[in-house]
Amino acid sequence: MSIDRRDVLKFGALAAAVGLAGAGRAQSPSQGATRDATRKLSILILGGTGLTGPHQVAYALSRGHKVTIFNRGRRQREWPGTVEQLLGDRNVNDYRSLAAEVAKGRRWDICIDNPSSVPHWIRDAAAVLKGHVGGYMMVSSLSAYADNATPGDDENAALASFAGDPLQETMASLRADMSKFSGLKAATEAETLKHFGALATIIRPGLIVGPGDETDRFTYWPMRLAKGGDVLCPGDGRDPVRYIDSRDLGEWMIRLAEAGKTGAFNAFGPDEALDMAGLLYGIRASTTAGARLHWVPTDFLMAQNVSPWGDMPVWMPGQGEMAGFHTRSNAKAVAAQLTFRSLADTVGATRAWFAAQPEERRNAPLRAGIKPEREAEVLAAWKARAVPGPAESGKKAPATPTR
Repeated sequence: MSIDRRDVLKFGALAAAVGLAGAGRAQSPSQGATRDATRKLSILILGGTGLTGPHQVAYALSRGHKVTIFNRGRRQREWPGTVEQLLGDRNVNDYRSLAAEVAKGRRWDICIDNPSSVPHWIRDAAAVLKGHVGGYMMVSSLSAYADNATPGDDENAALASFAGDPLQETMASLRADMSKFSGLKAATEAETLKHFGALATIIRPGLIVGPGDETDRFTYWPMRLAKGGDVLCPGDGRDPVRYIDSRDLGEWMIRLAEAGKTGAFNAFGPDEALDMAGLLYGIRASTTAGARLHWVPTDFLMAQNVSPWGDMPVWMPGQGEMAGFHTRSNAKAVAAQLTFRSLADTVGATRAWFAAQPEERRNAPLRAGIKPEREAEVLAAWKARAVPGPAESGKKAPATPTR
């Protein structure tokens, strides 16, 4: 069973995508005293109540900025300050509330477009906002690249193409066929540059994690290891891992706006090498459940139809067509002051968020990760595998990491 970008998109894990900091690494500014920004901004956030938006809003308010959010108003939140809310629905090109403000002469220093997954959303927003914002920052994805096979690629790598007219695509058509995701993200970037040019900032995150992540793409591991017992773990532990805490991403985007930074940025961490063993043993260290980690070779998992990213969240084999997904360069973002919380912070906040969810949500199966009964089946098959004795072949059983 081979894994390519279509398999990843099929699992749905990249649809909403839209870091381990230890001693000596830069900490996220929100972990200390938040200071007022020298440059006070008027910020328009399209969205604002999803995974990243609330952290942008709270951080912007803490730094003395004025914040306006534009969304459908379906998820009301309490904010630590005054937030102006304008209602509209981008699915049906309803920008009337924004247009009314523009007609009054309103202008914002920066527009942050969080849920920008289809190009017509950019086109329709630009029809109202062009000339009325000092910059336009949109959230793309690492999936916008043409391929993820080459480790170390930076922001200059080729982007994906889209067959057909991307402006005819809607969120409904995207959800019906997630294989369109990469091409549409790239087309959305192109539409942003078409309308905002040198004023545009493109953010390409990898896996966005942390409190508020309703996909459970990262949450699976903290919750699974907290249950203890025998845990199925992918590969030999040495496959690379990259991710970004939604708080680090949201707060950094506000600082980028303050600095007036434009261009494209790969936004993920940590700022030094991390592998699956470091991730899972690090998560295990935050529990007292005594989970026993069983590392099962990639080939065996493939033979058992255990999927990377879907059954084994976060994980992508370090070889093959997706080998570069977790190894792209983030040097440009780090140079632009992207900082990272510790793994312990991300894990603790994720568990606390999940514990605060309604009982029905907490007791329901997680939305990502292998099912418990299937995990037990695969582990049993792995333990029962035939291992030839020394007299038969001289081969050794596959090694299991001990750290």
